[in-house]
Amino acid sequence: MAPSLGERLQSVTVEIADAAREAARDPASITTIVVTKFHPASLVRELAALGVSDFGENRHQEAQPKALELADLGLTWHFVGQLQSKKARQVAEYAAVVHSVDRDALVDVLAGSPLEVFLQVNLTDDPARGGVVPEHLEALAERVVATGALRLRGIMAVAPLGREPRAAFAAVRGLSERLVRIVPEASSLSMGMSGDFREAILEGATHLRIGTAITGNRPDHG
Repeated sequence: MAPSLGERLQSVTVEIADAAREAARDPASITTIVVTKFHPASLVRELAALGVSDFGENRHQEAQPKALELADLGLTWHFVGQLQSKKARQVAEYAAVVHSVDRDALVDVLAGSPLEVFLQVNLTDDPARGGVVPEHLEALAERVVATGALRLRGIMAVAPLGREPRAAFAAVRGLSERLVRIVPEASSLSMGMSGDFREAILEGATHLRIGTAITGNRPDHG
């Protein structure tokens, strides 16, 4: 029999705690964001009843109605996908945290909102993947700080396919050390998903973006 939602959540929680202990870290210092893309609002309600309060979405057209429908729960919504500048203001109306800030134009649109943001770094040579190139990290960080409204939390990254995840996450940790030299409070690391969160924790991840390991396979969305 397939494990229940509660059992999957518990299993991941145990794995996170084990990895944190291995890294000599406090599991309480790690925020698990459950990514509910393509899942109905009813699943979010079930997870909220199980004690989850941080949820991630990466498509505005799905996230907006879901956040409105669930407004009574007082959840924290994290926008974790590529964000078009023209939709950024609308995203800022329901999301408390945007993990995918990667260009000046996006900073400028979000500048009037009291949001927490992560700078997404591209670890590949493919510009279509999204993310700022590492050489431009500091300049983008300074742009965020200059807004006065946005709070820079740190760096977000996705481990590239075909590359050993821990090596990729170690590279992100190196970029983080550069970032905190100019923005000391921006020390958070949003990295690690269902297949690689253990390696991310070992390299210092503070925010995990976990979908299917907790939610189960996505329902058919056409």
